Amino acid sequence: MGIGAATVQAIHAQAKPSVYFIFENELTNPEAYAKEYLPEAVATIKAHGGRVLAAGKATSYAGEPPKNAVGILIWDSTEQLEEWFNSPEYKKARAIGEKYAKYRNFAVAGIPH
Repeated sequence: MGIGAATVQAIHAQAKPSVYFIFENELTNPEAYAKEYLPEAVATIKAHGGRVLAAGKATSYAGEPPKNAVGILIWDSTEQLEEWFNSPEYKKARAIGEKYAKYRNFAVAGIPH
């Protein structure tokens, strides 16, 4: 039993922290964005191993308020995120979204626990 616990602890210690992709999009046509872009984009995220942690309108506590579409996606690695972001499927979805929104996207590495 002690060996199993030590093995699990060693595996967790070696795990790389997740990478968080943050988007803050200024929507110029919210209805078309939701109908034409979001289903395609979410499908590509899931197909490439990403997960949506949060999405919607944000509340500002200091400084200028965020734009009207804010969210956080999580990936197991920067490489996985970049494979999704540069994939033909996401590029196609992104081209649709850019008709209806101005994008501000960035990523940050998680902190190991």
